[in-house]
Amino acid sequence: MSSSPGEQLEKIAKANGLQVNSLEFAKYMDAVDPLKEFRKKFDYPKRKTLPIDTKGLGTDELEEECIYMAGNSLGIRPKKAEHYMNLVMDQWKDQALYSHFTGILGAASCDKPGKPFMADVVGAAYEHEITLMNSLTVNLHLMMQAFYRPTETRYKILIEDHAFPSDRYAMRSCIELQPAAMKHGMENALVIVSPRLGEHTIRTEDVIAKIEEAGDSLATVMMPGINYLTGQVFDMNAITAAGHKVGAMVGWDLAHAVGNVSLHLHDWDVDFAVWCTYKYLNSGAGGVGGAFLHHRYVNCPPPHLTGWWGNNDSTRFDMADKIDLAEGCDSFRLANPPPWTACLNYASLEIFHEARMDRILEKQFLLTGFLEYLIKKYFSKTDSNTSGENKSGLTVEIITPSHTKERGSQLSLLFSRGLKEVHEKVEKMGVVCDMRSHIIRVAPTPLYNSFLDVWRFVEIMDKLTQTKKE
Repeated sequence: MSSSPGEQLEKIAKANGLQVNSLEFAKYMDAVDPLKEFRKKFDYPKRKTLPIDTKGLGTDELEEECIYMAGNSLGIRPKKAEHYMNLVMDQWKDQALYSHFTGILGAASCDKPGKPFMADVVGAAYEHEITLMNSLTVNLHLMMQAFYRPTETRYKILIEDHAFPSDRYAMRSCIELQPAAMKHGMENALVIVSPRLGEHTIRTEDVIAKIEEAGDSLATVMMPGINYLTGQVFDMNAITAAGHKVGAMVGWDLAHAVGNVSLHLHDWDVDFAVWCTYKYLNSGAGGVGGAFLHHRYVNCPPPHLTGWWGNNDSTRFDMADKIDLAEGCDSFRLANPPPWTACLNYASLEIFHEARMDRILEKQFLLTGFLEYLIKKYFSKTDSNTSGENKSGLTVEIITPSHTKERGSQLSLLFSRGLKEVHEKVEKMGVVCDMRSHIIRVAPTPLYNSFLDVWRFVEIMDKLTQTKKE
């Protein structure tokens, strides 16, 4: 799309005789939303079920659905999750041993039905490029054990400043376990790229400059597709190419990117990637993770830890002395997949397959843009707020990039004052969003959030933060 979300929203509003910041416009956008029926496929939390102070609320208020803007932390439950969990439980109860090999979610193959759907979400060209297994950090360690093989001269790992603790801890431990790297010291082996002074996000040219500066000493680039704190989407294609140009391996942590932004892992020539499924993929807390291994390694993967389930399906029960490696990423599997979490993941992937990522992203463009538009209208600085709507004295800075190619659903909001108080107030009003460090992270998720959700969130925040008149 050539125009900005704000420009498109204003064009739609004008064509219908509405104002973008009106309740009527939010309701209109929901009425014409091609994905509006998908909200019904999820169990939406109500105010009465949240562990928050509900004193003084009437019966009708308690029955209201909350305004859930925290899909970047934990997605809500697909309704079919319960159906598939009961199916797996009943198979175990009724068939015991035979439940390994019966039904669409038989224990021995419960990860397979979702693979083609997941391949579409991450941009894999072949199903053997991905697998569903373990949790994110376990998969990260498995992949790093295979791809990070430091030598006396090539030993550095590049990460970004404020990477999620999983990545930071894992990368430091990978270095600590490698004498060839540790002889240079942690401060030399771990290369950190940071925002420029006074900036919140990291420029692509600065990442590439760090890669080029490290040159032949760089062993692995290991970055997140999206910075969890700022919501910045990194240019994975350009950074992968830059890493390969100096001879480094390139991997990505897609925890906040999968199901949220357009991914083309095969086309970008990414060596490996890992992700969790409990955020935008709505697969439940601790849900089964995923991993990607590029097709070029299909018949020659790097040496890695192996287990029984990394064996070819056709020869697994031959119980041979030496492993007959499964094709592609499946060769990294160590043990049989967990049906309890695989079935939850499948319930969500069915929804993604039906909704299609292209349509999800089209709605995201306008939905996140609507939040951005309203935040700027009501909480921009008074001297630059030509609309005159900011009556609260509170200003909010959006530190997430404004360019839609550099963000997903999340907007990270930096408040001029009273962050904790604001969060507590909106939470009491039934708004679920995430406070981290000095910011509030808000993520209107296209599959189950509405334009009315966004409008109500901003309305609540505006009313609760207005300065009382003398």
